[in-house]
Amino acid sequence: MNFGEKIKELREDQGLLQRQLAANLEIDTPMFSKIERGERKAKREQVEQLALLLHVDRTALFSIWLADQILDLIQNEPQASEAIEIVKKELKKA
Repeated sequence: MNFGEKIKELREDQGLLQRQLAANLEIDTPMFSKIERGERKAKREQVEQLALLLHVDRTALFSIWLADQILDLIQNEPQASEAIEIVKKELKKA
C-alpha cells in the first residue's frame, strides 16, 4: 500500500473529510486529493502532522512515505533491485 492509499484508508476509517485534513495542513482540498491519489508528494512536515491528526504511529507512516519516495526515484531503473541490495547492506553497517 502506498502513502496516499494509506492516508485515504485512515481518513475514511475515522470518518474525516479531505477538506478537514487539508485545512489542518494549511493546503487546499484539491492538493490534498492529489496527495491521496499519489499525484503529488506530501512534505515531511505534512507526514508528521498527518500522523498526529490520524492518530497513527509516526514511524510507520514515515516508513510508508519514505518507501514511496524511494520507489518513485528508482522504479524505472534497470538496476533497481541491485541498488536496493547495496543499500540494505550499507544500512546494516550503520
